[in-house]
Amino acid sequence: MCEHFIARAVEPFRLDELWPFTERLERYGIAGFGWGAAWLGREGRLERYRDLHAFRDDHGREALGATEVTSVLVHLRRPSKLLTLGLADTQPFLDPAGHFAFSHNGDLRDYRRWRNRYREQGRIHGRADSEVGQRWLEDEWRTDEPVGHLLAALHDAFGGDANLAVLDATGRPHVYAGNGENPVFTFRLGRIRLGSTGIYSLDRSLFRFVAHGATERRLVPLRTTVSLD
Repeated sequence: MCEHFIARAVEPFRLDELWPFTERLERYGIAGFGWGAAWLGREGRLERYRDLHAFRDDHGREALGATEVTSVLVHLRRPSKLLTLGLADTQPFLDPAGHFAFSHNGDLRDYRRWRNRYREQGRIHGRADSEVGQRWLEDEWRTDEPVGHLLAALHDAFGGDANLAVLDATGRPHVYAGNGENPVFTFRLGRIRLGSTGIYSLDRSLFRFVAHGATERRLVPLRTTVSLD
């Protein structure tokens, strides 16, 4: 029952411009078991921040908020299994080769056989299914393959209900809608465009409780990827 969102703007913005939205998304999305963010740094490399506190309780967000970016991926955690609490399972995950950051919301049904394979390779560090999806994407990643194709293929490989998000090494964010219990929406908050999960409400309550003043609201159809240019 995690929540996550991607955001992008033409001109750089401070991350804390999104903190009020993030805090409401955590509150009404019933998250609060750790959080993280990934963005493209000034040197052109993906950077990441993770913390085991709830977003609302993490004092580190104040300093992080001064970071200027043009795109970001934020994940707010509420694991299905609380035994997976720990930094190894706190998202977003970062590809060791630096190609992308990745996050997941929902469940990857058929993860066990893949997990066994990656454990034997010494690549599993946590307990959650999301990390298994990360390892699969690392192996399948191709810079000449559309990200939407890769995310759909990941969902096909694992099954289950899965909303997926990626920030690639060019700074382009992508969100895939594959969780029928938690719709994904795109919209604009001022100069920033976002794609976000919808607080596990099968209506547009995201805009009533979280995304105040949002414009250009759109529902992302299931099994569809939206990339923010």
